[in-house]
Amino acid sequence: MIDKILIIEDEKPNADRLKRLIKAIRPRAVVLSVLDSITDSIAWFAGNETPDVVMMDVRLSDGLSFEIFDRIEITCPIIFTTAYDEYAVRAFKYNSLDYLLKPVEQEELEAAFGKLERLSLVEQKKSIEGLLNFLQPKEYRSRFLLPYRDGYKTVLVSDVAYFYSEMKITRARLYNGMEEIVPQTMEELESQLNPRQFFRANRQFIIHVDAIEQIHNYFNGKLKVIIRKNENVEVIVSRDKANALKSWMDF
Repeated sequence: MIDKILIIEDEKPNADRLKRLIKAIRPRAVVLSVLDSITDSIAWFAGNETPDVVMMDVRLSDGLSFEIFDRIEITCPIIFTTAYDEYAVRAFKYNSLDYLLKPVEQEELEAAFGKLERLSLVEQKKSIEGLLNFLQPKEYRSRFLLPYRDGYKTVLVSDVAYFYSEMKITRARLYNGMEEIVPQTMEELESQLNPRQFFRANRQFIIHVDAIEQIHNYFNGKLKVIIRKNENVEVIVSRDKANALKSWMDF
């Protein structure tokens, strides 16, 4: 049963939203505290009993919240929240750890609470271990080996402005204006490319951060991304992904 909840979140509007949602779905639950930094969180755990669950933002005022696990042992279940990096969301869910995209919706939080209440202590520990293993430095694709004439040639990922899919064919558009067909699907590329450099803007485009010339507000909460090099390319980002794109560009 979830009765005592700790919130670790450095943005007050998001913390207030979580408190409202918790009150709506768990009226008897108590929010023990709202912390906004790694330092305060470590100090809190040193002087207080373990809560039933922690709502933890990924990015805090003094760094990434994952650093907390390097300093102290947390044995209670954790629900991570973030405003970006949807590939990581899928990865963490695969590791059986709840990871919610902001703004958190009531139905999602209720489902997460229900899931964590069903997990045994052993399963909770395995979930946290799976998270930490996932956070280990990962090797991302740096080049492609592509057929060329009667042999092969290499194309560096750093030379790619964006990838796009057309008629089920994936193409890499290079900064020099050339294009290359790559054998990977967009889904495969999304998992192989460094998420700090590339963003899956929609089903058709994966764009490099340095290829973005401008971002404009578009109708119905969407965004329009203008690609550099005076190309007549406009990438539309849905309202659901708009906040994720802005957070990605702001880091």
